[in-house]
Amino acid sequence: MALARWLCLILALLSGLAVSGFPRNPSRLLGKRSLPEGAVDGIEVYSTKVNCKVTSRFAHNVVTTRAVNHANTAKEVSFDVELPKTAFITNFTLTIDGVTYPGNVKEKEVAKKQYEKAVSQGKTAGLVKASGRKLEKFTVSVNVAAGSKVTFELTYEELLKRHKGKYEMYLKVQPKQLVKHFEITVDIFEPQGISTLDAEASFITNDLLGSALTKSFSGKKGHVSFKPSLDQQRSCPTCTDSLLKGDFIITYDVNRESPANVQIVNGYFVHFFAPQGLPVVPKSVVFVIDVSGSMHGRKMEQTKDALLKILEDVKQDDYLNFILFSGDVTTWKDSLVPATPENIQEARKFVMDIHDRGMTNINDALLRGISMLNKAREEHTVPERSTSIIIMLTDGDANVGESRPEKIQENVRNAIGGKFPLYNLGFGNNLNYNFLENMALENHGLARRIYEDSDASLQLQGFYEEVANPLLTGVEAEYPQNAILDLTQNSYQHFYDGSEIVVAGRLADKDMNSFKAAVKGHGAINDLTFTEEVDMKEMEKALQERDYIFGDYIERLWAYLTIEQLLEKRKNAWGEEKENLTAQALELSLKYHFVTPLTSMVVTKPEDNENQMAIANKPGEGPLDAEVIPSMSYLTSYQVPKTPYLYVDGDPHFIIQIPEKDDAICFNIDEDPGTVLRLIQDPVTGLTVNGQIIGEKRGSSDSQNRRTYFGKLGIASAQMDFRIEVTPENITLWNGDSLSTFSWLDTVMVTQDRLSVMINRKKSMVVSFGDGVAFVVVLHQVWKKEPAHHDFLGFYVVDSRGMSAQTHGLLGQFFHPFDFQVSDVHPGSDPTKPDATMVVKNHQLTVTRGSQKDYRKDISVGRNVACWFVHNNGQGLIDGIHRDYVVPNLF
Repeated sequence: MALARWLCLILALLSGLAVSGFPRNPSRLLGKRSLPEGAVDGIEVYSTKVNCKVTSRFAHNVVTTRAVNHANTAKEVSFDVELPKTAFITNFTLTIDGVTYPGNVKEKEVAKKQYEKAVSQGKTAGLVKASGRKLEKFTVSVNVAAGSKVTFELTYEELLKRHKGKYEMYLKVQPKQLVKHFEITVDIFEPQGISTLDAEASFITNDLLGSALTKSFSGKKGHVSFKPSLDQQRSCPTCTDSLLKGDFIITYDVNRESPANVQIVNGYFVHFFAPQGLPVVPKSVVFVIDVSGSMHGRKMEQTKDALLKILEDVKQDDYLNFILFSGDVTTWKDSLVPATPENIQEARKFVMDIHDRGMTNINDALLRGISMLNKAREEHTVPERSTSIIIMLTDGDANVGESRPEKIQENVRNAIGGKFPLYNLGFGNNLNYNFLENMALENHGLARRIYEDSDASLQLQGFYEEVANPLLTGVEAEYPQNAILDLTQNSYQHFYDGSEIVVAGRLADKDMNSFKAAVKGHGAINDLTFTEEVDMKEMEKALQERDYIFGDYIERLWAYLTIEQLLEKRKNAWGEEKENLTAQALELSLKYHFVTPLTSMVVTKPEDNENQMAIANKPGEGPLDAEVIPSMSYLTSYQVPKTPYLYVDGDPHFIIQIPEKDDAICFNIDEDPGTVLRLIQDPVTGLTVNGQIIGEKRGSSDSQNRRTYFGKLGIASAQMDFRIEVTPENITLWNGDSLSTFSWLDTVMVTQDRLSVMINRKKSMVVSFGDGVAFVVVLHQVWKKEPAHHDFLGFYVVDSRGMSAQTHGLLGQFFHPFDFQVSDVHPGSDPTKPDATMVVKNHQLTVTRGSQKDYRKDISVGRNVACWFVHNNGQGLIDGIHRDYVVPNLF
């Protein structure tokens, strides 16, 4: 059951730096403008409107912002909207001075190629995307000429999921300045009738809220409007800054005279099922808790607080047990015990005495819990009409016992055998969330990330409340045979109180007169069947209020639900099955214009008198599901550590600086364009870095005279299932199957767990893993009409302390301490570059004194670094020969 955090928006229009010191259209500037109240840096946001239409839980949301540039020069205006992770963007348009630039949804690979083509033509693009705790950020920025107006309009859709007995619309409002016309309008149409509707705001007093807010509902319709005046937006009576910064929350529910409701429109149906008043099915629950050393401190205290609160809510008919795992596995009791007051009191003492220790043995802990539940069922020590649940909480990856994720998944899947659900709670970011999610999904459960915040204990309690009250088990929805096509999921292991089951499909015969739906399930006392019969003509009359209904909403609801479920199945599919699921989800995503993990929205926008392209992708929830933070800082914080400082830049020149000797060694690698070289490989940390060589625009057949560079870099972490591909055009990040692409026009920071990726616009990118590994990629851009050279990349290792002693590669082999001696310095063939004899790695080499450039801190000019040059592709210095480091591909 996903939390129904719907319509999560941050509306933040920010004025950026001036793109140019000169106006684009001087004729507009007739004199000095007097700026309207609230304008920031010459940019006035004069209208922000959020318009939401909810029809049968399916929400269609349009965010529109209008701004004008009152400054005397062109300015950059940014449009930011944060929306729920469960929503799909369906459209975006940008209108400047009456000219509209629309967004188009394309297959991700097609969009990527179109983007790269635009980049190669000089129409560089800025990717605009990010994610946070429950949100995804959509950001577009555009240069607006002096006196010009701009309109941004974003549309997205989502199926609202019922949570704890209500649908919740949670808006986080932050316009950043006073807005002359600020309005949130929500229209709700529910054929079952609306039973409750409320709205509240955290950033405004009830007195002010009352005069700015209107809310009403009657029968099937509900309406909420929040329209604060300029004075109501002020943080104080004489202030010009806005107090609109906080949460605006709308909650509602529908009448439930019948446990089910079926709606049919244009050949598609949706079936809502949420019975009330049923007795709770007793449950057997095993809590499998990580007590490894990484849980030390606040995480352990928050976990214990949550478990103590959960024990207060356990029903007396329930059975329970605790399993603790670190390097080994311990249990509170040998078997499940009833939740009697005496046992609950004893459990509280056990929980209070929990302390952290050791490693992380996920496999054995889960198998112990599963065995306990299976044994209780087989030996009939729990009621026949009861259900089983296993809940695991961990903050890390398995590192003792069976630690291979795929093998743990296989063991757990075989042990559970489809009999009960597994719920995985991932505490923090230092874990393989994809593994937890995939394992839960294939065992009919779900995964939830618990964020390391002050409310972590409440997050844990909140999850338990969602699954604490099963009303039915073995739930199955049935429909007339041969009458339904393309049915979404129609069987569920549990129905929990306060939630809702939603099934949708397509009718084989649009002209049928009646439609019958039945839901069967096992209750606490007996088996139940709920039947709903629909008269098609009566249904048509009931849905006549077209002014409240947006278009083909049930068809789009069906498409949304189908795509969502295909993508979930795809996570645990392989080979041909995965290909088929991917093809189906992609076809529907394109047909209904949804931005999903398989598609991207391509937006073309005007930029400096030519069009620029941007791509919006759907982020994932893996290790890179991180907050992307706009940053104006550049690389100044890295100090050269007391380990070798290594880099490769230019033609390509490899430089190894040895701090202890205050000296450096350098060498070149001469290979054909297209060759991929292994720069770093660490089998312990799983980090690899490879680089692909490019040549000049007009290649020379003479290998002695041709110049080559690195045109593509691949940085990968096998442990995190994470890759970065860097080119002079863009930076692409993969987390498993989830893909994010940024351009060198972006200035952003992606942070997650020990990983940090910082892009400094048109300059450099910093990748760091914890505090012991840091790489810098420097972008070299040449004049676009330069006849010979391409843009290229430099790669710098600024911290290698976290790499293992087994690291190798053209650069990686020099992470380990090594010594060299230089003697017999004498004139060489070039009078300005003396030769010498170097003894290194038991080889005696003739080397030449020269210098190379270090561009890490000064990209335009660089800093000269004196070094001893080793000839013949570093032969004698590098282990083996340089051809030993050629690899077939980037990853």
